[in-house]
Amino acid sequence: MLFTPSTIAAAAALLAASTASAGRVGKRCTGTISSLSDVAAAIECTTININSFTVTAGTTFELDCASGTTVNVLGDVTFGVSNWAGPLFQISGTGVTFNGNGHTFNGNGPSYWDGLGGNGGVTKPKFMKVKNSGVFKDLVVLNSPVQAFSIGNDDPLTIDSITVNDSAGDATNSASAGLPAGHNTDGFDVSASNVVIQNSVIMNQDDCLAINKGTNITFQNNKCSGGHGISIGSISSDVTVSTINILNNAVSNSANCLRIKMDADASSSTVSGVTYTGNTCTTITGYGVLIDQSYPATLGTPGSGVILSNVQFTSGNTVSVDSGADRVDVNCGSGGCTGTWNWSGLTATGGNAGTINYSGITGYPGGT
Repeated sequence: MLFTPSTIAAAAALLAASTASAGRVGKRCTGTISSLSDVAAAIECTTININSFTVTAGTTFELDCASGTTVNVLGDVTFGVSNWAGPLFQISGTGVTFNGNGHTFNGNGPSYWDGLGGNGGVTKPKFMKVKNSGVFKDLVVLNSPVQAFSIGNDDPLTIDSITVNDSAGDATNSASAGLPAGHNTDGFDVSASNVVIQNSVIMNQDDCLAINKGTNITFQNNKCSGGHGISIGSISSDVTVSTINILNNAVSNSANCLRIKMDADASSSTVSGVTYTGNTCTTITGYGVLIDQSYPATLGTPGSGVILSNVQFTSGNTVSVDSGADRVDVNCGSGGCTGTWNWSGLTATGGNAGTINYSGITGYPGGT
């Protein structure tokens, strides 16, 4: 084979890409973390054990893991209090297994909560930023100052058996002016592809799940309570969301259950291939199913810059709303919703019928 400058450059580029995909190579050793000063040495190893300690306020506990690393949490971790943006914890790496072993990461939310979340008041740090591929499982995330999980990696990731417990934020405090003290405590904010979130419990005051962009996302066998339900969006401009499966979840004591919210002023975005199967909604105070292209308004003047298609309720979805709530509302802008949507797998009861302005929905009798 004749090696020319161009073939050598191409081979170098291929090698660099392959190395980047494989991730950093670690040492076959065990690193132990009992303080932030231990992190730099520990992340050189492919086994990392985390003991109980307190993270210095205003500092990210960051694990940039070698490829194939196993992280074991062996004690509870508490995060010091400081008014900053965060995140409090961040993990990255290829093919990483993070095992919380049922231990707790405590974000000290009550020290920040003022009923305003990220919309004002004191600056509050986001909690968990997950950028690794692999598995992240069996952790209790307690008292998030604001958003609990931010997920942002397109390589395959399974999140399993997580508890997000921000239920203490349901109560008022001296700074919240009579409102629940916790606010914007989203469970999982997803801007990623190839993500499975399953077998988890989320108790909070905002979206249980919010998918902002990404493809091939499954949310299954989870329990959500106290917040705003399971959401796609809000969808802004130049975003693609596709192949979303919402399966066998239970939503209770929430403002909404199943929602797709699209910015009224968004443009050049698409949402397609959303399938709901086997979901149960009870004690819903606002909207059972809400598809709305007028965000941040609710059922306002809709835009049409997000094209929404192929939204299906396949089987076993039961929605029960409280008196005064709406069962189903669909608010599409002109040309914003397309195709035929089969909703034969949706049963909705209680409250008011709501308003559907899209004629492409079939199989839904309207409920009682």
